[in-house]
Amino acid sequence: MPLPTHFLFPCALFAHRQEHGVTTILGSCVSVCLVDPELGIGGINHYMLPLWNGVGLPTPRFGNVAIDKLVERMLFLGCRKEKLVAKVFGGAQVIAGEMQQFSVGERNVVLAMEMLDYHGIPVIAQSVGGLQGMKICFNTRSGQVLATWIQGRDSMAKN
Repeated sequence: MPLPTHFLFPCALFAHRQEHGVTTILGSCVSVCLVDPELGIGGINHYMLPLWNGVGLPTPRFGNVAIDKLVERMLFLGCRKEKLVAKVFGGAQVIAGEMQQFSVGERNVVLAMEMLDYHGIPVIAQSVGGLQGMKICFNTRSGQVLATWIQGRDSMAKN
């Protein structure tokens, strides 16, 4: 039977007991992949901005909401928080001329690390920052992530 697949759009999350291959595209956005290696249950989010400011709906567009919702979903699926491990991807500086101290990508990564630390979930792998976006493919059972760099702004300007 072929592996079920899911494309994860920005501002969303996906977690399932059944093995899936989940693909998403990241620039300054960040994805946190969580897996319980003992149960073989995994989940992933894709958020655009670090913090929800309390105005409007608390959606997974914001990292603080997306990470809490993903942890909540993993616990609902039967995982124990102390068994979860995390992998973090994205957070590139993809806007030419963006001032480093205001980098959305960097703030997204910092938020992920702080929230995972708060939840007591160790980060066992990461590929963050840089100047290029990436495509990631996450296997929810094994936790394996394959990352492919997307042609960046410098090389695109030459074409």
